[in-house]
Amino acid sequence: MRAKTGTLTIRPPAAADLAALAQVAWRSTRAAFAPILPPDILDRKRPEDFACRFAARLADLRIAVAGRDGPPLGFSLMTGAHLDMLFVDPAAQGRAVGSALLADAVARGCRTLESFADNDRARRFYEARGFHLCRGHRRIYEGIELPFVLYALERDGCPA
Repeated sequence: MRAKTGTLTIRPPAAADLAALAQVAWRSTRAAFAPILPPDILDRKRPEDFACRFAARLADLRIAVAGRDGPPLGFSLMTGAHLDMLFVDPAAQGRAVGSALLADAVARGCRTLESFADNDRARRFYEARGFHLCRGHRRIYEGIELPFVLYALERDGCPA
């Protein structure tokens, strides 16, 4: 199933998209999390690891491409009604790619997501698009305890 938004197409990835998609994930992770994560953790996030992870979850992924078959500009990854990841290539930011991916995720049933508490840009993005803060919490991420926040699409939709 393809959803077209302006000049963007949101579609499931094909195996042939994985290498380019892994590069988007790698560049996006480094750009978004450099102020949040220690360099040694960022250095462990490699394109080949993203490619393996994505290959195992093709059915849960959607990618945004320019036109119909351009290279991936961003992606979302969902588990059930929870948005696990939403990243836009730094070179494609400001072109409504993230908004299109989030709208597609919501249309597919997304109701919750989690963010690093210190990721102000992502938090503003989600809040501006109708997600409401449920609670803050701490959890282990890559061996260190970090603060996170949980969001839900509707105020009364916060999980217990």
